[in-house]
Amino acid sequence: MSNQLPEPDSAATEHSARLVALIQHEIAGAGGWLSFSEYMRLALYAPGLGYYQAGAAKFGEQGDFVTAPQISALFSVCLAGQIAEVLVKSGCRTVLELGAGSGLMAADMLLELQRLQELPERYLILEPSPDLRERQHHLLRQRVPDLLDRVVWLDSLPEKGFSGVVVANEVLDALPVSRFELGSSGALELGVGSHGAGLSLTARPAKGALKAFAERLVSMDDLPVGYRSEVCFAASGLIHSLGALLDKGAVFLIDYGLSQADFYSAERSDGTLRCHYHHHAHNDPLLYPGIQDITAWVDFTRVGEAALQAGFNVAAYTTQTHFLLDSGITAQLELRQTGSAVNNAQMSSQVRKLTLPGEMGEVFKVMLLTTDDVLPSSGFQGRDLRVNL
Repeated sequence: MSNQLPEPDSAATEHSARLVALIQHEIAGAGGWLSFSEYMRLALYAPGLGYYQAGAAKFGEQGDFVTAPQISALFSVCLAGQIAEVLVKSGCRTVLELGAGSGLMAADMLLELQRLQELPERYLILEPSPDLRERQHHLLRQRVPDLLDRVVWLDSLPEKGFSGVVVANEVLDALPVSRFELGSSGALELGVGSHGAGLSLTARPAKGALKAFAERLVSMDDLPVGYRSEVCFAASGLIHSLGALLDKGAVFLIDYGLSQADFYSAERSDGTLRCHYHHHAHNDPLLYPGIQDITAWVDFTRVGEAALQAGFNVAAYTTQTHFLLDSGITAQLELRQTGSAVNNAQMSSQVRKLTLPGEMGEVFKVMLLTTDDVLPSSGFQGRDLRVNL
């Protein structure tokens, strides 16, 4: 598919070349081979050069992909309503958003929480990217100037003893993953080496946790030799970190993903890794380092297991469709209908994209993790998928 992609301009090409040089330096320092997870970390988060650290537009029509909050503000309105319920039930007054993207969801949620008279005392944003932090601040200053004093940007997770609501929309899919292949003599770990002026995928025998995970998969399912996929150890680490800091509250996780049985099916023989460049999706993570997004679907079974180990309750797990419908997106749409037929049709189309099975509705899942003294919100009264985990 790569030959169908738009050609990057000279500035983007130069930027990518600088990152490739950095990665090659890291490869040489590591003895000629980097794990894929380390390559992905550099490609996305290397200071000043990684995709999420550099200055190019990433979200929306001018970027590489569109997220649910950019499709319709009703997504953020519904999510804010559910957060408000948890704030009331728990008595907490703080919201922490992990990776706020363009800042649009934060702005729309703050406006809705203000309308509901449930504004948090503090709205924390954990954003490691200086570029994105600047863009978020600019947008919030434009959209919610009177609420900006409640917003605090963080460089790392809060200290232990935190109480509040944590929300992560399309965060888990951007965490580095380890890739593996099932060989005839055992599991192989896929990594990255230098190849002339560029990079190449290479393999070596898997070790440690990755080897154990791949061997467990083989024992559970009839997966063919040559089968490739990935596992995100970083997602489990993040969940454990949230469990360690959260004394009281809840965590909303929204992302595209599957249960483990579906994730590692024989039909999905090359895993779920996808790259996004100027609204084109392809499967070559080495093509444009630093100027394309690299993502992988979320294994929600693994996330749920990590949550239980971290002391959370897996209070709910459902599709985005059922979450939004139970959160009142239809009623919210009716409230915002105007006399303009064009506007009404556009808004209805946006809601369909968020909720229809062939669009985002079934692919995206919503998981709610809670501490023992917090009850689920009303957005999870419908289809309960926890039995599939």
